[in-house]
Amino acid sequence: MSKDKMSGVDLIHLVQQARMAHDNEALPSRISGVYWIEAKPQNQAQPPTRRAGAWVCHITIDKVDDFWKRVKAATQNGQLGYKAKVCTSAPPGAPSDIRPIYICTYNAEDSVDVERVRQHISDLGLDGDWHYQLLR
Repeated sequence: MSKDKMSGVDLIHLVQQARMAHDNEALPSRISGVYWIEAKPQNQAQPPTRRAGAWVCHITIDKVDDFWKRVKAATQNGQLGYKAKVCTSAPPGAPSDIRPIYICTYNAEDSVDVERVRQHISDLGLDGDWHYQLLR
């Protein structure tokens, strides 16, 4: 790899590290400068496939920080999927107090893993109208 490409890769890595450090401290109800806050496992076991999916729940702003703290901790500990993310503002057409949380699984066709993540969501006490969808 050429020196120019190496420095570009290094810069991307540094930006990604800074973003994850920011996201680690951020609370979705108090952030507006970025659209998403993300969490990833400390030790990524498996990368996503083209058939990645996500458990999604639309949480009200008064509950989102508590839900996000639990989802973030479980994701960082490797108990959920390959990443989780929470929207810091309402999606288009949704009520202004809604903040979607996505818990991403590496392969929607791996029904055992999809069910394992769903069960862990339930075990964490993350009640709500969770549904599963393919990511595009």
